[in-house]
Amino acid sequence: MSLRVDLRSDTVTKPGPDMLQAMIEAEVGDDVLGDDPTTKKLEEKTAAMLGTEAALFFPSGTMSNQTAIEVQTAPGDEIICDVGAHLYVYESGGPAFIAHVSVCTIEGHHGIITAPMIEKRIRPDNIHAPQTRLICLENTHNRAGGRVFPVETMAEVGRLAAEHGLRIHLDGARIWNAAVARGIPVTEWTQWADTINVCLSKGLGAPIGSLLAGDEETIARARWTRKRLGGGMRQVGLMAGAGLYALEYHIPRLADDHANARALAEGLNGLPGLNVRPGETDTNIVMIDLTEDCRFTGPELQALLTEYDVHVIAMSPGRIRAVTHLDVDRAGIDRAVEVFAGLLEQ
Repeated sequence: MSLRVDLRSDTVTKPGPDMLQAMIEAEVGDDVLGDDPTTKKLEEKTAAMLGTEAALFFPSGTMSNQTAIEVQTAPGDEIICDVGAHLYVYESGGPAFIAHVSVCTIEGHHGIITAPMIEKRIRPDNIHAPQTRLICLENTHNRAGGRVFPVETMAEVGRLAAEHGLRIHLDGARIWNAAVARGIPVTEWTQWADTINVCLSKGLGAPIGSLLAGDEETIARARWTRKRLGGGMRQVGLMAGAGLYALEYHIPRLADDHANARALAEGLNGLPGLNVRPGETDTNIVMIDLTEDCRFTGPELQALLTEYDVHVIAMSPGRIRAVTHLDVDRAGIDRAVEVFAGLLEQ
């Protein structure tokens, strides 16, 4: 039997025996009624790690992101984000459907939008225009290949927002990857944001869950919105137990995922028909561009790789994404490179 290598996303991870045991042993209550002790512990721990007053557990990062937008805007307002932002591209039109806001997009550099870029898009105080209300940033940036948002740029955007009376939402679904990659605390970024979304079910390996962190007043409003969206959960301490285990044990090991991603990028670099840039592999996402002389399109190559039990996602006809995680070791990386090479060099 061939080795299965699933690089479609770091969301495919499965809880190991120790995490499952933590779930079994979690003390539970009814979280909607406010008496699930494990969920409270997770929220308090997350807020402390991010340097915020409070945090709220959500079933998904999409619900967390869209709640953050809804509680910090009014219908008819406008938010600013990168054109490839997850909350704009992959969340089913949530800003328009849930918060009833328009979106001003900026073509960032590798997903990074700077203060000067943003300042040009802030709307004037004019009744003919929507009101700019919220700046949304992403760290690490998914569609840009897991690139880390520079701390210096984050600080500049934070100062710009304060100057114009705007708020900042940070989609930090993979912010733990950024912190490990740069060797600095997450608070270097979060100190400049009003709300932060963090994910437990990607590189940290929990089966479900994200948290929205911020000041107590904003999180109190977020609890109302979460309920309206159907996100109120009962004995969710079972899932919170997995999240607590992930925060305790799975953050340092993200460095292994980064090393495996770099090894994958280096192994694919130079294969015929591929353009891979190991130097741009900041964290655990590898973007694989197909050159004009490649014999396959992205979907065709994805299908062929699947026949050999190597699984990736074609982002477009000319780009494939591979994401490393705790369920893929170096042997899996070597196998993926071997299959890529066999298909492209034959």
